[in-house]
Amino acid sequence: MNKKNNLKKSFRLALILTTITLSSSCVSNKKIAYFQDIQSVNQAKLENAVAFTEPVIQPDDILSINVFTLNPQSGVIVNQAAANTILGGSANTAVAAQQVNGFLVDRNGDVELSLIGKVKVIGLTTYQARELIREKASLFYKEPNVQLRFANFKVSVLGEVNAPSAYTLPNEKVTILDALSLAGDLTIYGRRENVLIIRDNNGKKEFARLDLNSSDIFSSPYYYLKQNDVVYVEPNKRKVSASNSAQIQTIGVIASVLSVIVIAISNFK
Repeated sequence: MNKKNNLKKSFRLALILTTITLSSSCVSNKKIAYFQDIQSVNQAKLENAVAFTEPVIQPDDILSINVFTLNPQSGVIVNQAAANTILGGSANTAVAAQQVNGFLVDRNGDVELSLIGKVKVIGLTTYQARELIREKASLFYKEPNVQLRFANFKVSVLGEVNAPSAYTLPNEKVTILDALSLAGDLTIYGRRENVLIIRDNNGKKEFARLDLNSSDIFSSPYYYLKQNDVVYVEPNKRKVSASNSAQIQTIGVIASVLSVIVIAISNFK
């Protein structure tokens, strides 16, 4: 009788541990799929989604500025940009200190160009800054052509993504989906309904939450990212369960060993 009772207890313990392990590994599909209401959304609503607004130049931005003239040699004087070290990565590089050639916007919002001098660009879009520099360069060169863009347009993606990093991007029109794609998408443990955006706006921090499960994301003013935005993906409750899975496995092994010992002792008696 004792042998049968011991066998029943061992079986019950193994069944309980198996149930706990299986329940901790299940993830609801309702929390994984993006834009779940996209089929029921009125097309007019999507067409009226938030419009892209060009980012403006801020202190500590690095600008790639090139002035082209009828005499190629004369433009070399202006285009002598300094190398600036930044920390970041890209779609094809790991996180590292990188050398970026460009003109640093100082704390007063100015860039200093050879011969042309200081030009105040703070608060301007790249198009406005390009036209301003073209105007000033016209005093020294005949029909100059100016090209200007951000050399360090950077967004950081942290948390439950496959490749968290600070990403330096080649263009200004970047969405939250672009940033998450660069980071290898969310892991299975990322909270898709509560993605945090941290933005520095004139020295003040702004915080916003985006729900990737809903099409409302396309109407959010944070759908398009600004330079130096931080995207943080929180872990869900399954992450905690996954962290404890090793402990559960250890407990299962110990319980199995104890069951074998109990059965062996019972048989010995």
